[in-house]
Amino acid sequence: MANIHSQEKRILRSERERLENRRYTSAIKTFFRRLEAADPEAADSELRKLTSLIDKAVKRGALHRNTGARKKSRAARIRAGIGGH
Repeated sequence: MANIHSQEKRILRSERERLENRRYTSAIKTFFRRLEAADPEAADSELRKLTSLIDKAVKRGALHRNTGARKKSRAARIRAGIGGH
């Protein structure tokens, strides 16, 4: 453990931030599974929720901008496969 007070605070803060980032990435994986399992009627709303969550994760810094774009593109391809577009 660190001896310096500010470093102790930084360790605690980085742990909180790490857990917040994990929540975002875990939720995104869950939404991908829900999208793949969705029927054609529910797929549109699942895609909207997933896209919104990805945008929030990118805005907050939990995901890189290019990673977010790649995941949204993959989600759109999955959605197109479900609905037959």
